[in-house]
Amino acid sequence: MPADAAPYDAESPEPVTPEAPEPIARPLLTQSWLDVAFLHWAVPVEQVAALLPAGTAPDTFDGVAYVGLVPFRMHRVGWLGLPGIPYLGSFPETNIRLYSVDGQGRRGVVFRSLDASRLLPVLAARIGFRLPYLWSRMSLRAQGDLRTYTSSRRWPGPRGARSRFTVRIGEPVAEPTALEHFLTARWGLHNAIGDRLLYLRNAHPRWPLRRAELLECDEDLMSAAGFPGALGEPVSVLYSPGVPVRFSAPAG
Repeated sequence: MPADAAPYDAESPEPVTPEAPEPIARPLLTQSWLDVAFLHWAVPVEQVAALLPAGTAPDTFDGVAYVGLVPFRMHRVGWLGLPGIPYLGSFPETNIRLYSVDGQGRRGVVFRSLDASRLLPVLAARIGFRLPYLWSRMSLRAQGDLRTYTSSRRWPGPRGARSRFTVRIGEPVAEPTALEHFLTARWGLHNAIGDRLLYLRNAHPRWPLRRAELLECDEDLMSAAGFPGALGEPVSVLYSPGVPVRFSAPAG
C-alpha cells in the first residue's frame, strides 16, 4: 500500500459463501466465464499488501496470502441487460489476481493484469473502469480432457510478456475445501479510480469445479505483475466448465 495511503481499518470480513450473498436484479454487465482454470500460489502477505489499492488489505486464509492466475474464455459480454455481443464480446482472457478485504469487510479480488485478445473491450475497460487490461495474442485449445491456454502481450506492455499452460481435467469436486471456496467464491472486485476505491459486485451460480493437473507452465506474466522469481508448484489447480455472470454498477 502506498506510504501516504489512509490507514486501513476493517470491520470483520464478511463470510466466505459458495453462492452470491445477494442477487443482482439490474446488471450493468452480463457475460459468461467458460473453460476456467484456477492456478494459485502462496505468497508473502507483505508482498501482496504493497500491490493493493489504498483502503484494502490482503485477505488471507489461515494467515497466508495467495496470487491467482486464471485463464478462461470470456463469452458474450452484454451491457444493461442487452444480449451479449458474439464477436467483440467473446475472447480468451488471462488474469492475475490478488485477494482483498476493505474497511466495510467486503471481500474481493484486485487485478494486477488482465490479458485479452480483443482491442475494443481492452480500451473500454481501461478507459471506463481503469482496469489493467492488456491487448494480447491469445488462444485456447481443447483436446479431450486437456486445455492449453497461450498468450503473448501486444500493448501496452511489457510487450512480449507471455504464458502457456496446459491442464488435464480430472474428477468433479463433490465438496470444495475451505481453501478452494476462499479462492473461487469471490463476489466483488476492488478497484481504485484516482483516490476513490470502488467495489463492483458480481453474482453467478455456484462454481461447478473439477480437480485438475498442471502439465505445462511457461510464463512471465507473474514477474510483469510484480512477483519476480520462481513461485514453485501451485498449491491449488482447479478447472470449471464455467458460469453465467452478472455485475452491478460500481459503488464506493
